[in-house]
Amino acid sequence: MGIAVIVPLVLAGCGKKESSDSVSVNHDKTLIVATSGTLYPTSYHDQKSNKLTGYDIEIVKSVAKEMGYKVKFKELNVDGQLTAIKTGKADMAANDFGISPQREKSFTLSTPYKHSFNSMVVRKSDNSGINSWSDLKDKKAAGEAGTSYQRLAKQLGAKLVNYDNVSNDVYLRDVKSGKTDVIMNDYYLQKLALAATPNNGLKILDNMYFRTTDDGKGVGIIMKKGNTKLEKKVNAALAKLEKSGKLAKISKKFYGTDVTKKPNVKISRTFNIKN
Repeated sequence: MGIAVIVPLVLAGCGKKESSDSVSVNHDKTLIVATSGTLYPTSYHDQKSNKLTGYDIEIVKSVAKEMGYKVKFKELNVDGQLTAIKTGKADMAANDFGISPQREKSFTLSTPYKHSFNSMVVRKSDNSGINSWSDLKDKKAAGEAGTSYQRLAKQLGAKLVNYDNVSNDVYLRDVKSGKTDVIMNDYYLQKLALAATPNNGLKILDNMYFRTTDDGKGVGIIMKKGNTKLEKKVNAALAKLEKSGKLAKISKKFYGTDVTKKPNVKISRTFNIKN
């Protein structure tokens, strides 16, 4: 995901990967998990304690506990997270990653633990001049390089303004000032980001909700391609947590609703994002 929240980047260490089918890069039953630490409310630092928390963070911690493992987080941008998985410097990545056909070609993904849809944040005063999909042409779209949202924005003719794991207040400030025009991202993330930033002068276009082929299956934990041993353990833990109601409890804590269930909402368009 490309949208972030008001928190700093903190780097953690990593261990050595031995094989694609091993469960952990360490020998002390510790899972190395890549995440952003800047994506509210899925992976961020609490403003009072500076402790890393969020929906995905708590999901991963609960999964690891079910598996009998500890967790060590590495905070990286999106490309860095995916590279860490490919190179074996992390066992998993959890950062609101959609289960897409493209991603499934390169990685192993868990069963979904979140379902959502997508939205666009624009200026309240004039909708940033966006009242139809064709209006996105030549508009300045803010996001993180390489994300499905920026790929879609480019596909629709927008001019990309890319950021590198910056905080959410930067994204919102730049749309308000006119430096950028629109932020495409997950609806729940955007709704909470706006609520956390009073007097932002922005809104979500409620008549242009959309889905893409990159997020139709939901959000999952990313693992190295072919690591079936870890995949089975993670999926078994997620199934147990779902049955016990723990996933729904964590969801309501961070989102105020149960995002483990598919939302009932009117979708304006579904896009097939080109590579």
